[in-house]
This record gives sequence, C-alpha cells and structure tokens, in this order.
Amino acid sequence: MVSFLQEVAADLLARFGDELKDVAIVFNNKRPVLFLKKHLGELAGKSSWSPAFFTVGEFFAKSSSLTVADPITQFFVLHQEFNRLLRLEGREVITPDKFYPMAEIILNDFSQIDYDLVSAEDLFCELEDIAVIQQQFPHFNEEQYQFLEQFWASFSKQKQEGYQQKFIDLWKRMPRLYNAFHEELNRQGKCTTAQLYRQLADVPENGAFANQYKKLVFVGFNALNRAEAKLFKQWQDEDRALFYFDTDAYYIDDKLQEAGLFIRRNLNVTGLINALGDPPAILSQRQKRIKVVQTQGHAAQAKATREFLNPEALRLASDNPEKTAIIIADETLLLPLLQSVPEEAGKLNVTMGFPFAQSTVFGLIDLWLSIQEQVHKEKKDSIYYRDVQAFISHPLTGVQERERDLLLKRMLDNQWVEIPLTELHFSSTLAPNFFTVKHEGLQTIDALYILLTAVLEQRQKQGQLQQLEANLIMAVCKNLNLLYDGLASYQQSLPLTFVLSLIRKTLQGLSVPLEGEPLRGIQVMGLLESRCLDFENVIMLGVNEGVLPKLSLSPTFIPDSIRRTYGLPVLENQDAIAAYLFYRLLQRSEEVSMVYNSLIDESNNGEPSRFLRQLEFESNFRFEYNYQHQPVQIESIREIVIEKKGKVWSALQKFLQSKGTWDDEKISATALTTYLNCSLQFFFRYVAKIKEPEEVTENLEANQVGSVLHQVMEWFYEELHTQNPVITAERIKEKRTAVPQLCKQALSMVLFKNKGVLRQPNSMQQIILRIVEEYVDVILTHDETVAPFRIVELENKKDYRYRFPIDINGNKQEVLLYGIIDRVDEKDGVIRIVDYKTGSDEVKFSYLDDLFERDGNRQNKAMVQTLFYTYIYEQVKKTQRVEPNLYIIRKMKDQGTLFFNGGRAGKTMLQAEHLEEMKGGFQEHLKTLLEELFNPDIPFSHTGKVENCGYCPYREMCAR
Repeated sequence: MVSFLQEVAADLLARFGDELKDVAIVFNNKRPVLFLKKHLGELAGKSSWSPAFFTVGEFFAKSSSLTVADPITQFFVLHQEFNRLLRLEGREVITPDKFYPMAEIILNDFSQIDYDLVSAEDLFCELEDIAVIQQQFPHFNEEQYQFLEQFWASFSKQKQEGYQQKFIDLWKRMPRLYNAFHEELNRQGKCTTAQLYRQLADVPENGAFANQYKKLVFVGFNALNRAEAKLFKQWQDEDRALFYFDTDAYYIDDKLQEAGLFIRRNLNVTGLINALGDPPAILSQRQKRIKVVQTQGHAAQAKATREFLNPEALRLASDNPEKTAIIIADETLLLPLLQSVPEEAGKLNVTMGFPFAQSTVFGLIDLWLSIQEQVHKEKKDSIYYRDVQAFISHPLTGVQERERDLLLKRMLDNQWVEIPLTELHFSSTLAPNFFTVKHEGLQTIDALYILLTAVLEQRQKQGQLQQLEANLIMAVCKNLNLLYDGLASYQQSLPLTFVLSLIRKTLQGLSVPLEGEPLRGIQVMGLLESRCLDFENVIMLGVNEGVLPKLSLSPTFIPDSIRRTYGLPVLENQDAIAAYLFYRLLQRSEEVSMVYNSLIDESNNGEPSRFLRQLEFESNFRFEYNYQHQPVQIESIREIVIEKKGKVWSALQKFLQSKGTWDDEKISATALTTYLNCSLQFFFRYVAKIKEPEEVTENLEANQVGSVLHQVMEWFYEELHTQNPVITAERIKEKRTAVPQLCKQALSMVLFKNKGVLRQPNSMQQIILRIVEEYVDVILTHDETVAPFRIVELENKKDYRYRFPIDINGNKQEVLLYGIIDRVDEKDGVIRIVDYKTGSDEVKFSYLDDLFERDGNRQNKAMVQTLFYTYIYEQVKKTQRVEPNLYIIRKMKDQGTLFFNGGRAGKTMLQAEHLEEMKGGFQEHLKTLLEELFNPDIPFSHTGKVENCGYCPYREMCAR
C-alpha cells in the first residue's frame, strides 16, 4: 500500500529537493506531521533540514499582529456590549449566568459569519417583502429568493406572537452587537480566530508571515470556509501555494456523491489545482471485502474488536504505524475500547485524549460543585445525605472505613435526610475544604485548587497515585489558572452560581493525552484525527445512523433558510464532511471491519449508517454481515431447599417451649403469614435472622404510613381512656382538634424515634401528614357511629402470649404464640379485637380453607392475623365470644369492619354461632400449620407462587 502521505513526500522531494527546508507545510491537524516526516526521511535516505510544519490555525495566527482573545474574554466583552445596547433601548440588563447560554450561540454565529465573509448588516436585516429582497439583493438567484421569502413569510404582522417579537428584537440588535463586539476587542488588541481569518482574507498584505517561505504547501484539506478559499486562491495565483488533495474518482466524478462535495468545489469553483493531478480510481477498481458486525449494546461494539485483532495483525502493527487503526466514530466508546483490547496488543497509541468527564477526578469535582450550589441556593447548614454517601465512598477522598461506618450508623439511627455540617468530621485532609461553603466568586476557584492539591498530596503519600490521575489533576489546575486569569477583571460582578457552572462547563470538555508511541502499535483515533492517514487494516466502531453522520448542528439563531441564502454551513455540509472522512479511509485499506449497535434504545435507532448502506448498494465491494455473540453466563434459578437438620433444627428448637421460659423465640401473626407466603422467606427472616439492610428513608414506605396511623390512634384513645374508659361520640368530636399535632408527633416518632424532633415538615412529609389525617378521620367517623364503647386495652400496653400445644412425630411440644393488638374494646357486652389496616386487604372471604391456601389467590392474610389475635386473647383471658373487627381504612365505608362470607347463599356476617364455628376450624388449621413448620421431615423451600417474590427482600439470594 502506497499511502497518501507517501505520495505527497515523494512529490515534495521531486519538486523541491534540498530546498524543501524553505517550504511551509500546513495541515488541518498535527497528527499527520509525524507520519510525513517519517516518509520524507525514508525516501530522502539522508539527513536534511526539515521543512516548517503548521496547523492551519497556527499558520494564520502567526500571520497577524492581533492576539486571539480567550473564550472568557470574548464572553464578557459580548455581555458588556449586549447590556449597553439593552440600556440604550430602555430595557432591563441581563446577568452573566442567564446570558451565558445565549452568548455561546451568538459567538458561534458571529464566527461562522466571519469565516464565510458574510456581511452581518445584510444577514441580520429584517425583510418582509420579496420586492424589497429583490431590490436590495439583485445578485441572489431564484432559490435564494425563495429561502428568504419562505422564512420571513412566517413573521407577518398578523402572525407575530411573543416569542417571534423577541426574536425580531434580537435580530435587529445583532448588527450593532456584532460591530460593537469586534470594535471593543480590537481596542484591546485582540480578536476572535474567525475575525483573524476575515482580516487576512480582506487584507492579504497583513499576512507577511507567509512571505518568508518560498512555497506554502497545504496538505489534505477538504471543506474550506470562504476566508480560506479566498486566501488559498490568491496565493495560488501568485505561485506561492501548492495543494495536495486526498481524493478518489469514485466520489469526485459522481456529482451525486456527497463525499466529494467540497473537493469538487475547491477544484471547480474556487479553482485550486491538485498537485497530484487527476484523482485516482482506487475505490472503483478494487474488489474489497468489508466485514460488518452487528452488536447488541453500546459497549459491546468495543468487545467486538477482539475478533479482528489476531496475533499476526498485532505483530505487524507493533512495527508499522500504518498497519492497523481503530477508528471511533462515537467517542464515548474510547473507555470501553481501552478496557476490551487484549493485553497482547501492547500499548495503544491513542490520539483522542482521555475524556476528563469520565474520570474519578471529575466525579469528585462535580460532587463538590453540587454541594456548593446546594448550600448556596438553599442557605442551609446541612448536606443532602446522598451527597455525603457519595463523598465517603469516593476512592479519592481518603475517608477511613471506621469513620465511614460510624457516620452511616448515625445517619440510619437519626434517619438524616439532611446531615448537619457539624456532624461531618473526618481525618481526611480533603474534608474541611470539601464542606466549606463560604466561598464567593473567584474564591471558589481558589478553594477547588486547594482541594485538588490535597487530593494529589494525599494519594502520593498513600502510594496510590497513578500517572493518569496526576495528569488529570495537573490539567485541571492549569485550566483553573487560565479561568481565574480570565475572570479576574470581572470578579465584582460574578454570582457564585455562574462561577460554579462555568467551572463545570470548562472541565466537562477537557481531555488529557494518553501516553503512547506515535509511530508504533495500533492507532486509536476519531474520524477527524484520521485525516491524511491511511491504514491497511481499518476497524471502525460506532457506524450507526445518527452517529455517522450526526443528525444535528450546533444551536444557532440564524434559521436554516437564511443560512442557505448566505451559504453558511447547514446539515448537508456536516453530512458531506462525514462522508468524505468515511470514504477516504476505504481508499487504500486492504481490510475493513465495521461495527454498529443494533440495540434500539432512547439514544440509538439500531440502524447502520446510511453511508454503509449506500456503499453496499453502489460499489463492487463484498459485504459479510456477522452477529456478535457475547458469551453471557446466566446463573440458572436454583431451587433452594433447607433441610431441618443440624444448626437449622437447633435454631427451630428455640421456638418450642420445652423449658417453659418466656424469653424463647415466639411466633407472631406476621411470622405465621410469612410462613404461609413462603417457608424459605420465614427461614431467612426468623430462623437464620438475616436482616434487611437499613436505609435512610427519604420518602415514607407504605408500612411506615401504617405505623404513623397506629401511633396516632393509640395516643388519641390513650388520653381519652386515662380520663374515662367509656368513649362517647361527643368526646371523640371534642378530641379531633388534637389530630394534626398527634400526626406530626407520630411521624417524628416513626422517623426519628422522638416525637419532638420534627418541627418544620418538608413538602413530602406534609403530604404524608395529610394522608394520615384523612385515615384518622375515617376511623373516628366510624367510631362515632359505634360509640359509646369502653376501651379495654391499647397497642403496646400489653402483648398477649400463649403456649400452643402441637404434636411433632408423636412428641408433645409447645410453641409460644404472641400478638400485639391494636385495640381491645367492649361494645354492648361484646369484646372486640380491632386491627387497623391501610393496605388493600379484604373483610370478605369464601371458605376457611382458602385462608391457609399457599399458591392460590384467595388467601386472606389480614383475616388470618385478626383471627390469630382473637384466639390468643381468648386463651389468655379465658373468655369466649370475642369478635374480630378489621378496620380497612380504604373500604370501611362500603364494607364495614366485620368479616363476611360472600358465597352463593348471600352475605353472612361472621358473628355469633358462625364466628364460633370459624374459630374452631381456625384452631385446627393453625395446629396443622405449626406442626408442619416444626416437622423435621418437611424442609424450607421456595413458594410456588412467583408473585410472592415481587416484594420479598431476599429474592436476590434466591436468584428470582
């Protein structure tokens, strides 16, 4: 393979020989310089003076006496002039933080105007009448007239709305803003890069720097702006410039090929001459095989590279930099690629730079910025608990494990959603500065600089500092210094939020070069970095529609129709540039592999690039499509069976009251229904004692709402009961005024284990309080209709325990049953067990057997629990005729509180003889269930009802 740069080197040596030292060679980017030097040295075969090498930006910058203003200076000058114009119009000025997003768009638009030598006065004038357009712009063609007329037709007086009027006001202001902005920069001896290009194009004599070279050689250019085209043409006419275009007849001769759009324009319209002569016909004459791999997932594309990097390819690539290249069309694939390339590939030469936004250092800085914003905006002396968790778990903070565990325990014990600053004490040198929030303006940059210095010193002291980390931190510090210098003149007018957002924006786009041998090994680069370079083996990742080419342009205030009128860049230009980069990579390559992501999600349409489809349709290449199959190891669902032997049986024995003590394990109503739900869940929770991990409760769960309600009802009736156990409707009505305060205290008790902590509920807590108040109202309204009744017992005043006899393989045993009853009262001589429920339980049932059903849908856990409480109470109190009442808050009004059988014979309330018959049957089922639980021959196993696993805290242990 003879590469493009080899052809250029050979031609340069043939043309200039030893005089090549007097030549300036200009590229779009720096990457091809090393390759061209290598080829010049090899072809010359002797030592010689090197020509001068520049990028086009460097070359133009040296041709002007003006200094290019940094982005910060450009922003503040634009902001200053924008506000000056607003004052002249009698309008309110705009703050820097609000203006910044708009400024980025305006500066980009101004740059495009200058690069393409467009008159700002003409472009931004308001045109409504096509006759005016034709009069003012007689040089426009018919298509340009149509673009302008189409745009301004939508701005008729009748159609103008608020946002349109704002656009017109901005549009009218733009010419004055453009002139004022450049005049102020020029007064400071500065300019923008685009303005520098424009000045050189308008007054070529300013470019005296170019005169010191005998020849200017421009290599590998494609899309030229008008300023470049004008200068290049003038230098060519003066016989001072030579141009080497990397082309192929395949897309140059065919006017429908978008890849050749700009080269055709350079040759046919601008009139530039290709020093290499007519374009070669490489693509059309070769029978090339292209491998296309379809993957399922974004990162899977990087994994696919292993298929193409065989040992022979790796060996050849180690000595020949033009052997193998991995081209990344989607730059977010860089990290997955670096993690996927096999070790035998050796060191890669990555030209793209490591994206700082994907590093742990940026994660730490972003967290610090978020905390600064949070505390500044809300004016508080506490930090959101998730931010604190992120800090103590971050690998760069150096927080000791003991300190982390202690703070996590205090967070859980106090349920701190907001952690007081006074509680954040760490031995790490980062912590004091990390949570200091008294910075203003530029002090923020100083504070961040100190923070990063502490990170660097701490990692170095611990012997954990990696080279990449050090490079990242040093690059950040360098950019912070530049940012500080740029902001120093404007520090009096800088709100903290603006400085924080500016720091984040400055660092997000930062990338740090990775170490590598430029002329050895596999080359990893983006599409733009591949300009002028050729490789025998090309592996291209991210060949998806929407990535290659991209589907959108940068934001702009200049509408598409206006852009087309004045020849400013539009979406088709972007497509043409991407097409050229794509096709030229194929010209001299021997093997081509392309990988795309076929998985459809919110960021990917799953379609290969249209360039690929187009090439398949029109070329003579052979396409081989393959599907990448990642080896995925899926752990099969294991049926966990726990035999009741050894330590398991010993743990179960603790439930049996063989010694008659009251301190042994006991079975509650919840434990009983848990066993019914899933015997394995019962084992994990009550036998193995595996606790659910505790978490800070930011939003109350449904069971906690129930806990708040139970606490309110207990306190409500406790105060009434203390005065007089007989509860009347009048006493309930009088006491209702205390409900809001009781709800607030109960919520505080549930969250913080102290009823006096919660003073100012947040918005979510206020919603919870309102819900609980509604629930309490439903209960009290019902109780008013039931009153008068007498309170016998209240929740937490007494727990009822009863030793229940069972038979285990012929051995008489006793298991301790216990229950805490929400309320026991007496109405008309009948003792009632009252159980409050806030869920979707039912008082309706069909048959007793259904209550103990394992895998069906007719189980009624609420009824099992309430009958359980009723049974224990009767046994402990040696009484009968106790009536269970279920207060289901959501259904009390319609269904009442008594259980009923809704069979074919009609609705039968569970009272009197029906209730007593049910109790007898319940006792038998309870005995059978408990004997099964303690039967050593029946193991603990999964439930057969998959729905039961949905909210089980142990489902991950079961792999369900």
